Amino acid sequence: MSGAAYESVIGLEVHVQLATRTKLFCGCLNVYGADANTNVCSVCTGQPGALPVLNGFALELAVRAGLALGCAIASRTKFDRKNYFYPDLPKGYQISQLERPVNGEGSLRFVNEAGEERVVRIARAHLEEDAGKTMHPDGDRSSLVDLNRAGIPLLEIVSAPDLRTPQEAYRYLTELKRRLRYARVSECDMEKGSLRCDANVSIRPAGATELGTRTEIKNLNSFRNVERALAHEIERQTAVVEEGGSVVQETRTWREDEERTETLRSKEEAEDYRYFPDPDLPEFELEEERVDAIRAALPEMPDVKRARYVGSLGIPEATADVLTADRDAAEWFDACVAALPDGGDAKGVANAVTGVVLALANDQGVSIADLRLTPERLVEVVGLVDDGTISRQAARKVIAELDAGDEAPAEVVERLGLAQVSDEDALGATVDEVIAAQEKVVEDYRGGNENALNALVGGVMKATKGKANPQLARELLIRRLGGAGG
Repeated sequence: MSGAAYESVIGLEVHVQLATRTKLFCGCLNVYGADANTNVCSVCTGQPGALPVLNGFALELAVRAGLALGCAIASRTKFDRKNYFYPDLPKGYQISQLERPVNGEGSLRFVNEAGEERVVRIARAHLEEDAGKTMHPDGDRSSLVDLNRAGIPLLEIVSAPDLRTPQEAYRYLTELKRRLRYARVSECDMEKGSLRCDANVSIRPAGATELGTRTEIKNLNSFRNVERALAHEIERQTAVVEEGGSVVQETRTWREDEERTETLRSKEEAEDYRYFPDPDLPEFELEEERVDAIRAALPEMPDVKRARYVGSLGIPEATADVLTADRDAAEWFDACVAALPDGGDAKGVANAVTGVVLALANDQGVSIADLRLTPERLVEVVGLVDDGTISRQAARKVIAELDAGDEAPAEVVERLGLAQVSDEDALGATVDEVIAAQEKVVEDYRGGNENALNALVGGVMKATKGKANPQLARELLIRRLGGAGG
């Protein structure tokens, strides 16, 4: 039986560090990159008698994330102790949520690689504290433990096994990260560990409804590695089954340098974490009024923005996707649209933002919101392009200058001498000179070579040092020479 006879079933568990100032149950700072074991106290190191106190802002961020994902928000939520031992878990248990998670069922929509809309169910999104970090220095037989991360608030987002391909997993994660960043829940930076993903995958005969034996893949440090690890694991499981073997339930790790998964530990049955309610923390009530206030403060989500840009503004889907990849960029573009006069060129502004302004911000290593260039100034520049005052190429120079100073666009155009020659009489003389100087090209054009016209336009642009209005130059050349073959 070939691999095409099987389908894969994928579920993802995503751990997101919440963007709080302090940890989940104590006042230690939640920061990345501090010296080892400097942001620790008796609570996050599990000292006897130390009592946890819930960070209210962490709870609010968890609700905010749940609303962004369409989750049902619990009216009452509580914390449980999940008992297991690791060197970087000093208490011997993790405070998590089992029976009453803050967020219940939700869903996430995205478009898969085939252009089809997919809806993936979210089973739950619960709060828990992070563990510390164990490090293994090269060439050293000892291991080191840094507890700075212990106690940092995590939101674990568990999807249903609704994904079918590694590519869908990649797109799901991309959309999930986008929504969480829109909601200002987390940086979602995998390099800093603020977003981590474990993948569960199994295969089954195509058309079957019963789930196969799954494996869990850990240590995935990028969305691309999630995609690659899943593809390899599906191929491996398929080979095992086709050779008459059985897939073993286990936890595997991804070896990026070798592009393969390998066994980390066996997992023949579900682990018994001996959950029980945390006796040091009460149940917490989430009043409807509070949840409604958090919902009202949420921004427009990226999928809604994309649909609005495409449907109402006529922006191409690919451009809309770039605009909505980042909340700051989308809101900056929205400010541009608000500044447009009636009948203004929204598509032209969108092209300028995606093609010039975002590159300008990227070159400076800042958010688009931190540029000196304002949406109102960009709209003015696009207007100058639309009315023929400057070329698109000149617009790039004007935009760069506007971000470096306080001049108006028209002042920059005048100072740099970027205004296009759009006067027919003035440009007509140059067109005549180019026609007279390029007899062979003119002959080629009249012989039916349409590309020769571009060469003539280029000649006009060169003669005017790029100041000619290229569309007017083309029109004047056609009038004087007639159509190709004329």
